Amino acid sequence: MTYEAEKIVPYSSGENKGAQVEKMFDSIAENYDTLNRTMSMRLDIGWRKKGLSMLKKQNPQTILDIATGTGDLAIQAFDILQPQSILGIDISEGMMDVGRQKVAKAGLGDKISFEKQDCMNLQLPDDSFDAAMVAFGVRNFEDLDKGLKEILRVLKPGGELMILELSTPRHFPLKQGFWLYSKVYIPTIGRLISKDKTAYSYLPKSIEAFIQGKDMVNTLLKNGFQEASYKTYTMGTCSMYLAKK
Repeated sequence: MTYEAEKIVPYSSGENKGAQVEKMFDSIAENYDTLNRTMSMRLDIGWRKKGLSMLKKQNPQTILDIATGTGDLAIQAFDILQPQSILGIDISEGMMDVGRQKVAKAGLGDKISFEKQDCMNLQLPDDSFDAAMVAFGVRNFEDLDKGLKEILRVLKPGGELMILELSTPRHFPLKQGFWLYSKVYIPTIGRLISKDKTAYSYLPKSIEAFIQGKDMVNTLLKNGFQEASYKTYTMGTCSMYLAKK
C-alpha cells in the first residue's frame, strides 16, 4: 500500500524519498537542535519523556532508536530507562555526527552507539532488541509498511515499539491555529535559521499527509504488531503509539 506521506518529498529532484531525506537532514544537521527547540517551543522534551515512560514497565535492556537524528531520544532514554545499550540508527551521517558529539560530552559513549542504517532494510539480526523507538521520523519513511515490518523482525518476542509523531489537531480553534503554526511559523523560522530553504516547507506538508490516530493503529496491526494503542499530547499536536511484537 502507498500512503500519501510517502509521496511528499523535500525536493523536486528525481531521487527517491530516502535519498532526498538523507540530503535534507545532512544539510540542516548543524542547526537542527536549535531549530527543533525553537519550533516546538521545547515541548518535544516533555513529549519524549512521556513516550519513554510508557516503556518503563518492560525494563528494556537493549533498545533500537530508529531515525535517531542527533540522538536526543537516545540520551533521554538512557536517563529514564537505564538500559545496557542503545543503538541509534539513521540514514544521515551529518545528524549522527552531531549525536556522537553530544553522547561523548555526556560520557555515554560506552552505552549509546550510532550506525548508518536504512530502516527499510535493517542489517540487524532477528529478535535482537527488547524495545524500539522512533521520535518524529516515521513520516519520513520511504515505505511505511516495509519499515514497520523490519522493526517487528528485529524486536524480540514481547518487545515493544514506541512511536512519537507530530499530528494535526482535529477541532476548532486548535485546527486553525495549527494551520497557521505549520504553514507560516515553521517555514519562517526554518528559513531564518537554516541554510536549507526547502526543508521546513517539507515538514508541515509531511505532518499533514501522515496517517494518525486509529489509522496508524490499524497500520501497526496490519503489519504484525499486537496490542497497538495511541495517546495524544498538547491538544493533539503530538501522538504517541505503543505496540508489541
